[in-house]
Amino acid sequence: MNKETLILAIETSCDETSVSVIKDGNTILSNIVLSQIESHKRFGGVVPEVASRHHVEGITTTIDEALISANKTMHDIDAIAVTQGPGLIGALLIGINAAKALAFAYDKPLIPVHHIAGHIYANHLEEPLTFPLIALIVSGGHTELVYMKSHMHFEVIGETRDDAVGEAYDKVARTIDLPYPGGPQIDKLAQQGQDTYDFPRVWLEKDSYDFSFSGLKSAVINKLHNLRQKNETIVKENVATSFQNSVVDVLSTKAMNACKAYNVNRLIVAGGVASNKGLRQRLQHLCEANNIHLSIPSPKLCTDNAAMIGAAAYYYYQAGVTAHLDLNGENNMDIEEATIDA
Repeated sequence: MNKETLILAIETSCDETSVSVIKDGNTILSNIVLSQIESHKRFGGVVPEVASRHHVEGITTTIDEALISANKTMHDIDAIAVTQGPGLIGALLIGINAAKALAFAYDKPLIPVHHIAGHIYANHLEEPLTFPLIALIVSGGHTELVYMKSHMHFEVIGETRDDAVGEAYDKVARTIDLPYPGGPQIDKLAQQGQDTYDFPRVWLEKDSYDFSFSGLKSAVINKLHNLRQKNETIVKENVATSFQNSVVDVLSTKAMNACKAYNVNRLIVAGGVASNKGLRQRLQHLCEANNIHLSIPSPKLCTDNAAMIGAAAYYYYQAGVTAHLDLNGENNMDIEEATIDA
């Protein structure tokens, strides 16, 4: 029997301090997430310096808790994985320096992981990935369509030209006085309203898989400004429904078109916005109608967590991809840089 592979993974790219122990790339032995939402809520968004300070305060105890929860010690661990980027550079460096310290102290391989590759592999923790597939990435900082022909092969076929979808959600939420984080708030309200405002859908050029949400965001802000100028009633539920319908129409249609164009019958969704009920329901309906297998992680694995980093790291470990102790954070990394050449 082959020995199991245990990876301790660290994720500190934004405002969650998370450490996980993953077995063989698909089994979660522990996944500790220390959230900072309450600290950032009063500012209406993530404050980088505050995030970094919280990571410093919480990283050591989170590592200890992950090991205790997994019933393992550092001597049981085969490799240390950490998010290299993209993300807030100060936050990334807390996790990276912790990972380098552990790798040096215990003489373990150090594995750098792309944050979005981690989001994709969150799916693998619940259902094995099969190829080829299309991955729809939807988060606060990223909106992309990625084609994968095999493990750790990433080809970007579409991306946002301006705002990421999660960013658009947060900005629209602020215009109707919803608290941070805005995405879940809009999703909740959208289940109660009607599409009365008929906001535009931005398709861009024919056959383009790129996205643009800046125009939609501006259309919402301008519409609400005009209504306020006229002292007309603004129905928040209807604004949420109208905005979400526009976003979901574009995301789901382009994802379906990509699956057909690339002749794949597997679609996975990754990133924090993957927990959006409206998007999940629409994709489920379309995938069933088009005989496409859909995978979306449980909501707890959609948001930032270290388990997803450990899942992706397993395939780097198998390929012998490691980093030296001079590893640095990268606040802006292309997912294609994370590809392992076959």
